[in-house]
Amino acid sequence: MRIGAIEAGGTKFVCGIGNEEGQIEDRVSFPTEQPERTLGQVIDYFRGKGVEAIGVGSFGPINIDRSSPQYGYVTTTPKPGWTDYPFLPVLKQAFDVPMGWDTDVNAAAFGEATWGAAKGLDSCVYYTIGTGVGVGVYAEGRMIHGLVHPEGGHVLTRRHPDDAYEGFCPYHGDCLEGIAAGPALEKRWKVKGSELAEDHPAWRMEAFYIGQAVANTVLTLSPKKIILGGGVMHQMQLFPMIREEVRKNLNGYVSASAILQEIDDYIVPPGLGDNAGLCGSLALGLNALRERA
Repeated sequence: MRIGAIEAGGTKFVCGIGNEEGQIEDRVSFPTEQPERTLGQVIDYFRGKGVEAIGVGSFGPINIDRSSPQYGYVTTTPKPGWTDYPFLPVLKQAFDVPMGWDTDVNAAAFGEATWGAAKGLDSCVYYTIGTGVGVGVYAEGRMIHGLVHPEGGHVLTRRHPDDAYEGFCPYHGDCLEGIAAGPALEKRWKVKGSELAEDHPAWRMEAFYIGQAVANTVLTLSPKKIILGGGVMHQMQLFPMIREEVRKNLNGYVSASAILQEIDDYIVPPGLGDNAGLCGSLALGLNALRERA
């Protein structure tokens, strides 16, 4: 079985071909440019490779309402050239195969539930904290959609008392993404996060914000696993600080062993590593193939 997978990020696209076991057999990546050029490269990659289905996990916001004429469109993204772009319809013109379509973070959550850190569980939440912040929700055995799709990267948090940075989100200023994503680290501290020492005060502040968001997720969604991925979370010293902040914010209210005794196994890095998004897109493709069958 050959399934195509597209991890469509705001900075780069990763395309691959895998099988029903979640194994990626071939992959390619290229920068995210104007949509016509970028989708042209995607189509060129898959042409002639005999894929039976394609799964797409895309940066957003996107339209995931199957009853809408704009299903498969990118919607109000700040990414130049991509607003109201018919991503999935363009792909369907090129390939007559079943296609799965969801956000990149919902795809990553699905991948982790299928083959990764949440395998065997019926719920998990996946945070990606990198160039932006996104949240994917897998609950009761399926990806969660509603009015639109989860946009947990834009929740509001209390300000750290020592933080004077105003936030960079063009919509909300100091939402979680505006104050905790990679660009916020760089703008606040004047260097890239990867250049900051492990004991720099930036990481305590980062954990303060992420810990609030994760605690709110525990309270609202009660997932059985929380997975923190993305470039910022390559700083492994963040994990114990975030877990500490979550416990502090919950203050014993959630009486569950996963929080009180086993939090190191509850708030974790992706089991699939940097392949979470691509494997999740592969899982979307497999799911679309099974739905058609």
